[in-house]
Amino acid sequence: MLIKGFPAGSWSTNAYVVAAAPGEPAIIIDPGQDSIEGINEIIRAHRLTPAAVILTHGHIDHIWSVAPVSAQFAIPAMIHVEDRYRLADPAGSSFAAAREQLLAMTKGELELTEPSNVEVIEENKSLNIVGVDWEFVHAPGHTEGSMVIKTEHSGDLIAFTGDVLFAGSIGRTDLPGGDARAMQKSLASVILPLPDHTLVYPGHGSDTTIGAERATNPFLSTGRG
Repeated sequence: MLIKGFPAGSWSTNAYVVAAAPGEPAIIIDPGQDSIEGINEIIRAHRLTPAAVILTHGHIDHIWSVAPVSAQFAIPAMIHVEDRYRLADPAGSSFAAAREQLLAMTKGELELTEPSNVEVIEENKSLNIVGVDWEFVHAPGHTEGSMVIKTEHSGDLIAFTGDVLFAGSIGRTDLPGGDARAMQKSLASVILPLPDHTLVYPGHGSDTTIGAERATNPFLSTGRG
């Protein structure tokens, strides 16, 4: 499987392009601020044909570029039904900061529009996209509609965890839509049951494995969320 990711924007949010192999259809995961050029470079370099944009959740740093990417390739943007409302107001539904503060954070750049083609993902849905079987697992806590996106390829288990799980930490629960108790439940029911060899591609920071996090991540090893 071809998995190419890179951090982009003011929040160093990981954007991913995923395909079964070079020259195949692809999905784009979490196109954040300043991610379009990097996404296009990966698509050109590996001769990919984008088929969908998938959002692990609806916070502004993960959906900043979803509308232009969706329009550029004429592909749907997919998000969990409980975070769908965030696409209509990315800034207001992500932070309590005033518009002026957000403009300052992003060097005066604030051009956010709602994608014209949105498909919602219902609770724990399995879909075949670009010839790959994907499992979308609802994992609220960071936001109401946060998801962990799972697949398997050649014996490898792969999980795109968004802001549910990072290397050494977990996502915040103090932003709008956050819920510490829901995060604890998601960690217990979605993350901890994954096998140790599961490859983890988080929304921020470096790749990791479930085994490494089970051994060293204080929010998993002590059962705290």
